[in-house]
This record gives sequence, C-alpha cells and structure tokens, in this order.
Amino acid sequence: EVQLVESGGGLVQAGGSLRLSCAASGFTFDDYSIGWFRQAPGKEREGVSCISSDGSTYYADSVKGRFTISSDNAKNIVYLQMNSLKPEDTAVYYCAGDWGPLDSDWYEAEYDYWGQGTQVTVSS
Repeated sequence: EVQLVESGGGLVQAGGSLRLSCAASGFTFDDYSIGWFRQAPGKEREGVSCISSDGSTYYADSVKGRFTISSDNAKNIVYLQMNSLKPEDTAVYYCAGDWGPLDSDWYEAEYDYWGQGTQVTVSS
C-alpha cells in the first residue's frame, strides 16, 4: 500500500521554525520526485518546494531563502525545514510523489500520490 505521511506541523510564532517530514512507503522512493504543497483557507493550493528524483531542488519565490528541502533516501523521508516563518505561511501542507525527475515546472506536474496533510499555523 502506497503511503505518504506528513508530520511536524503545529503552532509557532512569527520568526520561528518548524521541520516537516514526509514519510513514504509502498513505492520505490529513489525513483520519485517529492513535492511540498500548501493550501490556506479560501486559497488555491500552491507549490512550495520539490526535490526531484535526480536530486535537483526547487522553491517557490515566496519561500526561497527561508525553506530548505532535503531527502534521507535510506529512511524514505523528505524534510522541509521552514525558518523565519510568517503568518502568510499558515496553511495545510501536503507532500506528493511523482514518478521520475521533475524540472522547473514541478508545481504543474500531476502527482501520483498525496499525503493527508499537516497543519502549520504561524501567529503574529
């Protein structure tokens, strides 16, 4: 059974940090690109970051310099380190998996698998 399970969300003050984890199982992790997306109430889902199966990383302009994506292939986990959090980062964060490498249009890919999401709330 394919699973993507997010964890690490919570409530943090502006300027604080959180590290999200996306634990994958049921598929060949090394063959997949993993993206992080978020959706705030009343807004469309947006791409946050992606780590391609070839190791390339991508970020939305809104999080560049503040968020870092990384992967532990031995554990089948992708992390999203989020620093200098802002109230506008408040959203449900989802990870998603897509077979093969992705490039700069990673946020438009049709991902094969999605997690259930984890809530991130940044207070001002």
